Formats: sequence, C-alpha cells, structure tokens
Amino acid sequence: MVYTTIYDSPFGKIYMNSDGEYLTGLWFAGSKDNLKHIIGADKDDLPVFEDTHLWLDIYFAGGIPDFIPDIKLEEITPFRQEVIDIMMKIPYGKTITYGDIAKEIASRRGIEKMSARAVGAAVGSNPICIIIPCHRVIGSGGNLTGYGGGIQNKIALLKLEGNDMNNFVLPTRK
Repeated sequence: MVYTTIYDSPFGKIYMNSDGEYLTGLWFAGSKDNLKHIIGADKDDLPVFEDTHLWLDIYFAGGIPDFIPDIKLEEITPFRQEVIDIMMKIPYGKTITYGDIAKEIASRRGIEKMSARAVGAAVGSNPICIIIPCHRVIGSGGNLTGYGGGIQNKIALLKLEGNDMNNFVLPTRK
C-alpha cells in the first residue's frame, strides 16, 4: 500500500510517499517528478511522515538536520546506489558536477572514465528530493541544469543553503 501526505514548503507543496514504514518518495507538486510517483491513500500520522516533516521544518528554517528519516529506495541499481551515496556526502551549501561524480565512480572502479550523462540519468531518477540532495549536482561550468523538481526550486534550494548564485549560469529560455 502507498500512503501520501503533503508538506507546505516555502516553495510550494511537496508530496511524500511511504509504504507505511519508510519514506519512498519526496517531490515538488506540479514538477516533472510527478511522473515518477503515484498518489496513494491520504495518511498524515505515519511516524516516517512526522520525521520527514520535522526534517523539512529544520531544513527550510535554514538549519542542517542531524538525522535522516527512514528511507527506502525501491528497484535501485547498484550504479544508481553509488551515485546516491556520493550525493548524500555533498555538504550543505556546496555543489558538485555530474562530471565530478563520474570521475569519482571511474576512480573507485579503476576504469579510465565514466559517462557524466549516465550520472545525470541516475541523479534524475532520485525519488527523494532534498533529503537526497540532487539539487546540489550541477552541470559543468556552473550550469544549473537537470532538476526534475523544477529549475526554480533548484535555484531556491541553492539560495536557501547560502550559495552565491553569481557562481552559477542560470538557464535561459529559448
């Protein structure tokens, strides 16, 4: 069974999914990430939802939560897990490029190179935004690209974390 609740963030509604025990999804309402999730039965009082609400309250107040709600990533490949493990180590207020992650994985595996595009696909498959900080992954040259939660939310999250937005190249509409 899938359960869903909504968190009202400063940047709009955020949906949460749970299997009843673990957080299995976290995404901005109205974003491309909607396509990755189903809306389950309304349920606000699950302990994991309460923990996630608290985590988000601390985060959106400008704090750094000292815990992670219980999460479960379903149907995840070893490569995607490797990318998520790297994302989880990106410090608050810092960013890393898709290419940096690719280099780190190549080094770990003892291979010459790894595709930054493959890393981008793995980052894009992240079902739990913010807590697994895919918003901290940027394109080469500081390009702010590739956020399923919406580029405006990526920018807002990076600003919230105190990043100097002059260090980034904002996308232009064509």
